[in-house]
Amino acid sequence: MIGRESERETLSAFVSNSGGQALTLRGETGVGKTALLDHVAQLAAREDHRVIRAAGVEAESDLPFAGLHQFLYPLLSHIDRLDDATRTTFDVVFRRSEDRPPSVMTLAIAVLDLLSLAASQKPLLLVVDDGQWLDTSSAEVCGFAGRRLAGSSVKLVIGLRSDIPSRFDTAALPELHVPPLSEPDAEKLLDTHHPGLEPQLRRVVLDEAQGNPLALLELPPFLSAGRTGRGTEESSEYRGVPLPRRLQHVFGTRIKDLSATVRAELLRGALDGVEAGKGTGRIGGGTRYRMMDADEAAFRGLLDIDPLSGDFVFRHPLVRSTVVQLATPNERRAAHAALARVHQDDIERHATHLAASTVDPDERVAAKLEAAAGSATRRGGALAAMAWLTRAAELSENREDRSRRLGDAAFIAGHAALLEQAQRLVHSDVVPGRNESPSSTVTASYLALYQDGDVRSSRRQVVAAIETMRENGVDGPDEVLTRLVNLLLAICQYASDPASWQETRELLGSLGELVPPRSLVYRDAWSDVVRHGAGLRERVERALAGLPNLEPWEVTRLGVAAYHVDVLNLYRPYLQRTVDREVETGATSSGMTMLHLIMLDQMTVGEWDEAERTGRRGLELATTRQHALFAHHSRAYLALLAAMRGEIDRARELQAVVDAWARPRGVGFLTQIADAVGTIAALSEGDYETAYLYAIGITPPGSFEPCAHQAPRTLLDLVEAAVHTGRAEQARRHAVAAREAGLPDISPRLALITYGALAMTAEEEKEAAEMYERVEALSAEAEFPFELARIRLAHGIRIRHSQGPKAARPMLTRAAESFERLGAAAWGRRARAELRASGMSAPASSAHLASLTWQEHRIADLAAGGLTNKEIGERMHLSPRTVSSHLYRVFPKLGITSRAALRDALGKTPVDREA
Repeated sequence: MIGRESERETLSAFVSNSGGQALTLRGETGVGKTALLDHVAQLAAREDHRVIRAAGVEAESDLPFAGLHQFLYPLLSHIDRLDDATRTTFDVVFRRSEDRPPSVMTLAIAVLDLLSLAASQKPLLLVVDDGQWLDTSSAEVCGFAGRRLAGSSVKLVIGLRSDIPSRFDTAALPELHVPPLSEPDAEKLLDTHHPGLEPQLRRVVLDEAQGNPLALLELPPFLSAGRTGRGTEESSEYRGVPLPRRLQHVFGTRIKDLSATVRAELLRGALDGVEAGKGTGRIGGGTRYRMMDADEAAFRGLLDIDPLSGDFVFRHPLVRSTVVQLATPNERRAAHAALARVHQDDIERHATHLAASTVDPDERVAAKLEAAAGSATRRGGALAAMAWLTRAAELSENREDRSRRLGDAAFIAGHAALLEQAQRLVHSDVVPGRNESPSSTVTASYLALYQDGDVRSSRRQVVAAIETMRENGVDGPDEVLTRLVNLLLAICQYASDPASWQETRELLGSLGELVPPRSLVYRDAWSDVVRHGAGLRERVERALAGLPNLEPWEVTRLGVAAYHVDVLNLYRPYLQRTVDREVETGATSSGMTMLHLIMLDQMTVGEWDEAERTGRRGLELATTRQHALFAHHSRAYLALLAAMRGEIDRARELQAVVDAWARPRGVGFLTQIADAVGTIAALSEGDYETAYLYAIGITPPGSFEPCAHQAPRTLLDLVEAAVHTGRAEQARRHAVAAREAGLPDISPRLALITYGALAMTAEEEKEAAEMYERVEALSAEAEFPFELARIRLAHGIRIRHSQGPKAARPMLTRAAESFERLGAAAWGRRARAELRASGMSAPASSAHLASLTWQEHRIADLAAGGLTNKEIGERMHLSPRTVSSHLYRVFPKLGITSRAALRDALGKTPVDREA
């Protein structure tokens, strides 16, 4: 190798450094990236690394996992040593199983496990050339894994063309820029390979090549031919165009000189992704077309012989692409038809070549493409499936099949948050004078809802499509009908309109068994848990029992149902493990809903700083993806969190933005949250009259407005506001109505606030004491710290009035400490004021306790109660090691050094002893 001292030094350090890491080499076409990749492979081999090579191929860039196969195939012997779940993941990718496709994150983790296992015997170097042509699924897995190689014995190096976008552009991997050669090195390379050039020609080559090694090697014969009379026309066209095009022109003149038979052979090889470069040796990449009788092309410097297989390979990827560009459309179609015959047994390759060889509509080809899309979807190749379904629609012989296939493609695009692409697919299915197909109605209404918050016309369109399908007759379970039903339920949830929900219930009733059981769970949970919540929690938990096997959109729908019955905390760990993959690479719309659910549970259990970060991430993602509905949804939750924290100005600013967008559109789900924000903000300020007016805007006292999801959730707010404004009768009536409606049986949170409301409104001390006891009994199992602290504050105030200041101090202290830990500043000030009224200031230990996060305090409480780390982990869905880490941080915050001191630090405050 001539020159490249700096690059070689970097690569030498890359190989010799301990630990795993990734590196990308980026430079223009022909600049020498492959030579540097060869160099790093040789260095690694000398350091006793196992080297596995792969190369991206433009012809395979739409085939899911085509690139990954090249890495995995040599490691198949290690797969049997992995656990069953990981082996199943690879079986799906290799099409040895029809199980549901793995997520990118699941597959990437499995790949990391496999690489670590393989590298346990010998350090491993993975080399990818032409990474810009790697298929999307493979690139995403490589990027995900590449960011997580630290601590392993695996290294990954990827060559990328700087002039072609790729999935690696946003992979955040370390990068080494490969510039052209310096003038002295360029001269040395030219003189080494083309000695004796006349000075003028030598100068022309150096000026034209501009340090590009491939140009330095390929231009001299071409320019020499022009000077001797051959190729004069070509050489005159050569100047004044970008370098890669110049090189294509160089290769093009050689290709044109070949016989028609050899050109056809090269074209079949190029379209089937035959390798470029010696020693790239595809291992396990599947059967490829073998170019035969192509010695003429090898003689002209267009082909090489692969020393591993003995087959012809292209000398450089530019040769391959130039062969395709020079071919006529008819020549390309004939080549694809021949390749389709070669790949009869490979459903995806066969369909791809067959489609490329077909011009007129052909239902047989369309069906094969649809089957290939199904295969890709099962393996996690959503983007490839979209492309194949779109092509299948183009080749469909009748409108119904065309609409169905476009609808399927648009459905996948919508859930990937590719709204513009979904919109184009919908518009392409519109024919003047014809009604929309049910499939296109799904996507059009989906876009109208999420882009514009249109709950009115979208509902009418979906209802009409369902009624049309019912009238035309549906023999059995129908995927399009299920999509329409679930979309209608989502629209109704956002509208929160009793009349719409009643019409929807009647419509679903008319469909009978055509409505899947899960859709009935959505219906009851999303509409009105007060009236339909009996036994709902058990139904939700049964539906979520097979969580890992559910599609992302099924997980989020059931997650929303779990939120309405307050058992979301059971599933948050799964959502947190899954959300990154959906946001980055999968069903992005589902990922945004997962962020909402994670934020809600973080707010519920008191992890308010984490909830703020989650909410901001969700808002940024929704704004970037032009999901107006999700963006305002995120703002609504951020406003609610700000109100709880006492950040009144910010809460009201966000509230105003949400309300101004949602109310004119009739998005009742968000206007209810906006009213709840107003209620909490006013309560935080002590403005009970305003709080009461906001609360009764959600539901009148003594009843629960039908299909108003915030009606039961704001029970405590309305009661507290009514009590403080002298509306004792309304407060009591509302608390009793909650009990009579069976709210305690629906969810643990509703039980907690119902008993709290009954205690706060009880006239007799006996009933109040009984209700407060029930609240404390629930607090041991249910984690709702904000509501619990508010009830304890009310309890402490009642004790002070009935039993005296001294008796009230322990309860008021617990409330004050909870508000401090949560960061509920306004509520904390009120609790401290009550403590002062009881004759004391906040206890000294509050400062220490306030430094604990809610999770740390919960772990400390459980440890003080005698639970082991394993028992605490099982209760809080954490590993014992994580529990131990939390306790390690808790001890210095509390000023203690042992687990035995926890009970005193948490429970036996000076107030307890004085009481």
